[in-house]
Amino acid sequence: MIELLTTRHAYIAFVLLVCIGLYMMIANRNIVKKLIGLNLFQTAVFLFFIAAAYVEGGSSPVIPAGAPETYVSPLPHVIVLTAIVVGVSLTAVGLALSIRVYSEFGTLRMDVLREIVRENGEVNDD
Repeated sequence: MIELLTTRHAYIAFVLLVCIGLYMMIANRNIVKKLIGLNLFQTAVFLFFIAAAYVEGGSSPVIPAGAPETYVSPLPHVIVLTAIVVGVSLTAVGLALSIRVYSEFGTLRMDVLREIVRENGEVNDD
């Protein structure tokens, strides 16, 4: 068991980042801290994709004459690059909305925001 843990560094980091990211998204009441937790969770998923795509002894899929038989698929790397762009965009929109919420209501705490919105009668409790 110890040998398995010492050889799978990326998977251990993946599990730790997922746990920390989920905890931050669930336990924190501050919107910015929830965004930080979301970024940690996204980073864990990126790490998992890259670690899962690793092939021992593999080479790039450009096939020269006399190349080895084992190749690495470029698809997980392309998916991760696309996901990074989407994650950065999501973070930018989330931070912009956080600034707007703070300027409108003066707080970033979710519980306080719910109370303010309920007092103004803008949301039904159904």
